[in-house]
Amino acid sequence: MRFHVVTIFPNMFDSYFAESIISRAIKNKLIEIKTYSLREYTKDKHRRVDGKPYGGGPGMVMWVEPLISVVDSIEKKLARKKGSKPKVVIFSPGGKQFTNTIAEQTEEKYTDIVFICGRYEGIDARVKKILKAEEWSIGPYVLTGGELPAMIAIDAIARRVKGVLHDEDSLEEKRVASHEMYARPEVYEYKGKKYRVPKVLLSGNHKLIEEYRKKKENIVGKK
Repeated sequence: MRFHVVTIFPNMFDSYFAESIISRAIKNKLIEIKTYSLREYTKDKHRRVDGKPYGGGPGMVMWVEPLISVVDSIEKKLARKKGSKPKVVIFSPGGKQFTNTIAEQTEEKYTDIVFICGRYEGIDARVKKILKAEEWSIGPYVLTGGELPAMIAIDAIARRVKGVLHDEDSLEEKRVASHEMYARPEVYEYKGKKYRVPKVLLSGNHKLIEEYRKKKENIVGKK
């Protein structure tokens, strides 16, 4: 699985992807993550990537040309090397809610995905039309840019790639996953009060444990 991230802040991704499971997956060549600095694809001598919106209004809108240029470049390289066409995604508060189902379907269907990280007042609407891009949202709120949503989507999709997780049962949505979990010690005392692990989890009775966890089940979005 190869992730291509278009952003004006490529360095934002260095720290997160250099740690833990994602870092190991990259080192083991199970996934690839490449960032593209949008400013390198603009013809503006000042490396600007945005301008004032037609019709007036606050803020700035990201221009069509540099975004189309960078995605064209990615698609041409993929066509020469692998003959594949990537899925293109733009992050937007008005986009389709990103879920585990979308993550799973994306991992199964595509080998390459391009994430376009918007900023300011957003992206010129023609970019979506020209690229036939899909809009995703990670929640009913507004962020300052698409970089955090891109990290979230990559994490959710990458962990489904075979070998990224040492134990595939770690995919919570494929098993009964409770939001209440316990580990040692069996009894923890704090300020004179004892906090115990529920007895059913100590019983060794897998049927009862599963029934208990179903009652406490952490519902994972599958829209």
